[in-house]
Amino acid sequence: MTDATTKPAEKEQSKTRGMPPYNVVLLDDDEHSYEYVITMLGAIFGYPPQKGYELARKVDTAGRVVVATTNLEQAELRRDQIQSFGPDPRIPRCKGSMSAVVEPATR
Repeated sequence: MTDATTKPAEKEQSKTRGMPPYNVVLLDDDEHSYEYVITMLGAIFGYPPQKGYELARKVDTAGRVVVATTNLEQAELRRDQIQSFGPDPRIPRCKGSMSAVVEPATR
C-alpha cells in the first residue's frame, strides 16, 4: 500500500450573471389614503399590513419608496399593476391609481 494522498478535484466556480435588478418605486400623491396603499401593496405583493403601513409612511414622508426589487419583466408587471389598481374609494376627489416607476437598482 502506498501512502499517496490524492487531492479532490477542485470544482470550477462558474459565475453566471443573473439579470440585472430593477426597483419598483411608488410615488407619493395627496389623493390616496394609507389604507389604500396598505390594501394595494397587500393585494399586489402579498405584504402584511404592518409592512404596507411602513411603506405607506415612507412614501408619504419621502415622496417615493422602493416597494420591490426584481428583474425587469417582473418590475414592469408590478408597476403596471400599481398603476391599474384603481382609485381610492375613501377619497372622493381621487380619480385614478397611484403612480410608480421602474429604475435600475444600484448594487
